[in-house]
Amino acid sequence: MKKKYIRKKILRKIILFSGILILMSSCSKTQSYSELLRDEEHAVNWFLADYNVVLELPSDIKDLITYEQAGDDAPYYKLDSEGYVYMQVVRANFSEMVNEGDLVYFRFSRESIEDMYNGVESNSTGNSDYLPNGTTSFIYKNTYLPSTTTWGTGIQEPLKYIGYNSEVNLVLKSYYGFTEEQSYCIPYLMNIRYFKPEY
Repeated sequence: MKKKYIRKKILRKIILFSGILILMSSCSKTQSYSELLRDEEHAVNWFLADYNVVLELPSDIKDLITYEQAGDDAPYYKLDSEGYVYMQVVRANFSEMVNEGDLVYFRFSRESIEDMYNGVESNSTGNSDYLPNGTTSFIYKNTYLPSTTTWGTGIQEPLKYIGYNSEVNLVLKSYYGFTEEQSYCIPYLMNIRYFKPEY
């Protein structure tokens, strides 16, 4: 009886030890969150290295250089102190600015900067060119409605400076990106067009 009990005890310890070894080996194959953030930073820096990056916005916001004016030489403006969002203005409209609580419709396409950095071919996704993908919208500066927070805060940042009927390219790090994807630490290049509701 005693031998049986000792054998069971040893068997449990072996199983437990084997489980720990399996867990340790599987953990070593995955990256930690800090490593993912480091890789995200490298990918964004790699992408921006080919562009003129301006760390401060002009004192008169109407002096923003647009892609229509400068083409590929149009700068990416850093929009926040941490460097989570960079904006290249394609087309700017200052006549109809967006106010807090306003409904904003937008169309977007996006591509993974991480895939570009790693030389992986990736398809652009979004609803910019394919109407069946549906409409997307948010309430400007709302942080409660799921319909707004789903898209993250980054896509709202340009509206501090430009209005409806504007278009931008954004380099968007995951922290300001789509809420459900933030833990993946994948940066995106996004093209966004902002529209006013028709009613």
